[in-house]
Amino acid sequence: MIHFDESIQMIEDQQINNYKTKKLYLVDALGYVLAEDVVADHNSPEFPTSAMDGYAINYDDMALGRLKIASINPAGSALKDEVIGGTCIKTFTGSLIPHGADTLIPIENVEVEGDEIIIKEEVPQGFSVREVGENYAKGQLLIPKGTKIDFPQIGVMASLNIANVLVYEKPTVAILSTGSELLELGEEQTNDAQIRSSNNYILEAIVQKYDGVPMQLGCIKDDKESITTAVSDALEKSDIVVTTGGVSVGDFDFVKDVIRELGCDVVFKGVRIKPGQHIMVARKEDKFIVGLPGFAYSSTVTALLYVVPLIEKLQQGKGSLHTVKAKLKEPFIKRAKKAEFTACNVSLIQGEYYVDFKGKKVGSSAILTNMLGDVALLVTSEEESSKEIGDEVNVLLFG
Repeated sequence: MIHFDESIQMIEDQQINNYKTKKLYLVDALGYVLAEDVVADHNSPEFPTSAMDGYAINYDDMALGRLKIASINPAGSALKDEVIGGTCIKTFTGSLIPHGADTLIPIENVEVEGDEIIIKEEVPQGFSVREVGENYAKGQLLIPKGTKIDFPQIGVMASLNIANVLVYEKPTVAILSTGSELLELGEEQTNDAQIRSSNNYILEAIVQKYDGVPMQLGCIKDDKESITTAVSDALEKSDIVVTTGGVSVGDFDFVKDVIRELGCDVVFKGVRIKPGQHIMVARKEDKFIVGLPGFAYSSTVTALLYVVPLIEKLQQGKGSLHTVKAKLKEPFIKRAKKAEFTACNVSLIQGEYYVDFKGKKVGSSAILTNMLGDVALLVTSEEESSKEIGDEVNVLLFG
């Protein structure tokens, strides 16, 4: 079994030969990852523009104290009048600054008397004039490739008249749970050895949360022929195949053998982590197969550690999960000489993260209820030991 850090590096080192991309209408691209740089093809604004309602003047004329209103300049108008000595032009928010003017004096700073303004409060030169390129300049890289598109990106691209945008396709993730003891939702129990499957549903939720497209394929029995057929079909239809169960060393753990027999290249099999040490990752061309353990907590943790980064890798996205420093509110007992991922409660108090284990059970890797609440994962490397109250620890947040 390899070190956890080595396994993560091996995932990061995987190179994708052909990314899948598509064009989407601008608003439909929300939540996708941009597959091209967005570069400004013009200055914004292209001409000096008013930032508020007021009167366009030549700054030197302010000392006169009284100026004649020569004309009105509504937003969107192609005004040809110029500001000449001793005059001003009434100008509105978004209007072009007339030729001859370099300053805008707000409506609130003047008193109108007939066709003249009396300046009650002066402003500095250039006041409330938006300079050419204030928003962005022609040729400027505004949104780099690999950015997840949110509402600000939509707005900027709309201002550039980008109606359709090139994005990475969200990878399709096929989900299979193996185990003859598993029951689907609504399926009737016929003996005491049967258990309700939860892995395939929590994996579907994880895939959807972290920008994949889940393909739910349900539960398969523990026989090699069924698993081979299911995994082979899933590999044809998806970009990532995720299985749970069947990767350990038992007599009915066929998944690991099937993955090899399908001609997949094994990236790694077995990592010194708790839970989930029998994790397996393989690839075939630009497709991946991830064999997760069968216990619910194990499969959940390993899906976050390995499946989520692969979903992001296939669309050149940035990490959704991130690690922060936190302080322990109670002791932590290190139970294995492996990298451990322990469910904990996390709170943010006056800018600092704190961790406790209230309500978290110590037991097998099947206790999925430990993931309920304001939960995160306390991360301890295999080189670390037990911790005391007040110790600083690493905590993995879920985005």
